[in-house]
Parts: sequence; C-alpha cells; structure tokens
Amino acid sequence: MTEATSVQQPVARERSRHSGRAFELRGLWRAFGDRAVLRNVSIAVPVGSTLAVLGPNGAGKTTLLRILATLLRPTSGEASVLDCALPGEAWRARGRIGLLGHEPLLYRDLTAAENLGFHARLHGLADEAAQRVDELLRQVRMSRRADELVRNLSAGMVQRLAVCRVLLHEPELLLLDEPRSHLDPEAGALVEPLLGPARGRTRVLVTHEVDAALAEADLVLALRAGGSVAYAGRASGLSAGDARAIYGGAP
Repeated sequence: MTEATSVQQPVARERSRHSGRAFELRGLWRAFGDRAVLRNVSIAVPVGSTLAVLGPNGAGKTTLLRILATLLRPTSGEASVLDCALPGEAWRARGRIGLLGHEPLLYRDLTAAENLGFHARLHGLADEAAQRVDELLRQVRMSRRADELVRNLSAGMVQRLAVCRVLLHEPELLLLDEPRSHLDPEAGALVEPLLGPARGRTRVLVTHEVDAALAEADLVLALRAGGSVAYAGRASGLSAGDARAIYGGAP
C-alpha cells in the first residue's frame, strides 16, 4: 500500500465543519510488513479536548501521530480526522493540522525567518505572514536570531523555532510528540502557553511524563508494547500508578 506524503504546495485553509469530534479511530491497525505496531485502536476525541498518549517505546505512539497527520495510511480499520475520512480526504485535513515530531522539519541552510516564511507560503498565508512570523519569533524570544542559519542554532533554539513552524497557520489539531524535548525550564515556560489549550483547538500529546499528562489531559490512550490498547477513556479514570504499570507490562 502506498504511503501518504505531505504535499509541498499551498494548502487551502479550510476550517472544520465541527461535527463535534476532532477525530475518531475505529478498529485501527498499522503494520510494517508482518509486524503490527498498532492493534485494534478505537477512540473518539471531541473538538477542543486534549488526548494524552502514553506507553513504552515500541507501543506505536509516534506511528499513531503520523497516521493522524495523514503521513501514514492505516493498514486496516477506519480513521476520520477533522471530518475528513482517511486516506481519501487527507488532502482536506492536512493544512489544518500541526505536527511537532522528533524532527523539526526545518532547512538547516535557511535562516529562522526564511524557514517560517517558506512554511507560511506552503499554507497559503499571504499578507499576514510577515507579521505572524515576527510575532511568533518574539513570543519564543528568537527575534534576535531571525537571520541566523538553523545549522548554527542550539537544539533548544531549533525546538523553539519548530514550535513557531507548527503554530504558524493556526492549526485546529496539534500533534505533539514530546514537545518539551531539548528545552530548559525557561524555554519550556515560553512555549507552554503557545502549545496549551486554546478555544476550538484539539491536542494530542505524546509524552512519558505521566503525572503531567494526567493532570493536563481530558482523555488518555495508553498503549502496551506492541500497540494494543491498555486503556482508552477519561484521564480521571486512570491512576498514575496504573499508567506506570503499563510501561512495564507484557505486550
């Protein structure tokens, strides 16, 4: 099956029809060859909610984010994101999603400002692009580094710039894979309000910080090693102790 990939062209900024669900997965499986990495995952997440995804390495957390971002197709099962059925309507959802993954998706030989300008054009931003770029750089205290090549920035600065990239087009769905990576406490405090809950915005947070995730999330999807579901439901229904036990449990 051919993988879905991101399209390097301006994306129409269509807004959600607001069925009430930001996304829904029904019996979702994803395999690479003979190895299943997600097994029979089902969950519905309302618009404006925060879903924390917990589980050990090898539980399929990043794979799940890539499916929601329309970068991977499910092997079987059904997925709907922002009222768009995947994979057939992925093109309608893609420009309304922001993915902050392990890779910053920035060009090392462009400056910070040039990177954000490039991504603004991809999302069809025009007159407001320069003002939006300047404001985001100011909020993460990167204005003085706007003309610095990305290759010369520290890992923490690159992460701050990646946060700007993700937020540039004001996505309805934020997919955050360990968003505090490489950030010291001061930088973390800068980006926290930017990545936090906002009116109408849905978040999926992949993290190993169990206590923080349970406090921050409305819903939790806990995956065992091998990608099967250990828990899917309200965050209040899963204790921190039970969540940690999933990390050490058998597949």
